[in-house]
Amino acid sequence: MDIISLLIFLAIGALVGWLAGNIVKGKGFGMIGNIIVGIIGSVLGGFLFGLVGITAGGLLGSIIMATIGAVILLYIIGLIKKA
Repeated sequence: MDIISLLIFLAIGALVGWLAGNIVKGKGFGMIGNIIVGIIGSVLGGFLFGLVGITAGGLLGSIIMATIGAVILLYIIGLIKKA
């Protein structure tokens, strides 16, 4: 992976983490935390959508799928924090 791909990957992770933090109010973790949530959320979203047999179509589809995964991740983190 070259430096440009890495920067794009981190930018999309930050965008997805920010979107998920706005959807699940009050669950943002700052810039670095949002990147981590976005990256883990994209993996989770890809895994869950793959189980159902849905594939992402292009960049927008990938962002939507990753955002849904990040929202699910933030919801799980919220449940764990409450316990």
